[in-house]
Amino acid sequence: MSRLLEKLRRLRKNEAGAALVEFAFVAPVLILLIMGMLDVGHRIYATAILQGSVQKAARDASLDDGAAKTSTIDDRVKELMLPVLQEEPISRFDFERKNYSSFSDVAQPEDFTDSNNDGECNNGEPYDDSNGNDSWDEDKGIAGQGNAKDAVLYTVTVTYPRLFPMAGLIGLSQNQIIEASTVLRNQPFGGQGARGEAKTCT
Repeated sequence: MSRLLEKLRRLRKNEAGAALVEFAFVAPVLILLIMGMLDVGHRIYATAILQGSVQKAARDASLDDGAAKTSTIDDRVKELMLPVLQEEPISRFDFERKNYSSFSDVAQPEDFTDSNNDGECNNGEPYDDSNGNDSWDEDKGIAGQGNAKDAVLYTVTVTYPRLFPMAGLIGLSQNQIIEASTVLRNQPFGGQGARGEAKTCT
């Protein structure tokens, strides 16, 4: 019995293997922290590459023949992103172009006369149908590359899977969404088209 008690005393004082137990507690948190830092770093890098790609694509599209080459230009953005992201359908690319008569019109609502001061275009109030769709809109832009001298808002949104599939453990989506946009004026290769027609709200 005394030998057994002696062995138990020695075992209690023995610290061999304590570091391994401590590491077992710390390791999961440390690994998640490292993966999170890599995930954030990858997102920042991917966003920077996307922004550069969008700037280049917008410059190419603003040339005389840019409107006829939009799909080729969009494909080039995808190619530039391939070293960073996986190809479709794993990564999804959404492209949007809206054109405006000037830079000051970008993402602005169509002008209207708010006769009843309620902040809405209604009750027969006159408005300028800048995009020609027969209704008042909060964005006066027209879809597409537009014509000569038009200001074009070019936006690319990319959805791609995270580097590590552990995001669900802390309630995050398994996908990352990044977006880049720029506004450039089309080259003056011709006359700028007329816009707008006075109409009334319903």
